[in-house]
Amino acid sequence: MKKLILFLFVVIFAACSEDTEPVIIDSALPDGTLSVLRMGTFVDQNGAGSAGAASIGTDTKGTVFLSFNNAFRTALGTGTVTVYLSTSDTFTPDPANGNPNLLLVGPVRNAGENFFKIPTGTDLAKYTHVILWCGSVGIPFGNARLQ
Repeated sequence: MKKLILFLFVVIFAACSEDTEPVIIDSALPDGTLSVLRMGTFVDQNGAGSAGAASIGTDTKGTVFLSFNNAFRTALGTGTVTVYLSTSDTFTPDPANGNPNLLLVGPVRNAGENFFKIPTGTDLAKYTHVILWCGSVGIPFGNARLQ
């Protein structure tokens, strides 16, 4: 009986030691490379130092993303720089009508490469610009015209 328990103990731990690390798939990142549909270069506004490029593209699974390239930067000290797709280069909120000319994409967390998943069914043709909006001071930090 002791030999059987010892044998099972060794087999169980030996089997566990050969497990490989799980692969974690981040659904917030594109699968494969993006096929770029439109892109634009950021124009700095209000001395925020905004630079780099934005592009809209689809990954290998057909998911649409807004991406910023490695050269992207803006003033991130306020902690409230938010990304919007817009029908113009001007941030014009219209909350009474559901902000029909703006689509909130998400906050910018860091300089360099960033990815933002665009909701399924979004009419991409409607939006011509990416706007970097600093909500804490109520001013734009930059925009990129998507062509």
